[in-house]
Amino acid sequence: MYTALDFAKYIVKKCIDDGQPISNLQLQKILFYIQKDFLQRDQLAFCDEIEAWQFGPVVPNVYYHYCGYGAMNITHNSEDLLLDGATARIVNPIIEGKRVLSPWTMVAETHKPNGAWDRTYCNGNGNRHTIPTELIKTAG
Repeated sequence: MYTALDFAKYIVKKCIDDGQPISNLQLQKILFYIQKDFLQRDQLAFCDEIEAWQFGPVVPNVYYHYCGYGAMNITHNSEDLLLDGATARIVNPIIEGKRVLSPWTMVAETHKPNGAWDRTYCNGNGNRHTIPTELIKTAG
């Protein structure tokens, strides 16, 4: 099984190689959508927990790995990671579909009323609480 950081390295490399680098904020949302897709297949993409932060779902260790870029696009990747073919076939359409959205569109998507983030964050009362995987699967 891959870690969330493994997926993040793959996502960052793919986006840079494709000439469409993304920000850490976008990366976090793409990780959320990858986990949701896998959960809907009754699988886990990664075991790392996703937390409800102010601007949406976040995998903390991935956030801190790339936080040096602030709100700017991640433009340097020295950590190549390849996913197996079956996994890449699942995640590539998610990456390609979501990376074209603005970061704030992605925030709005993940903040939908009664969604997994909304139900966990609870107007700030659940800030940095783990979003249960079952909620990601069913409420997204």
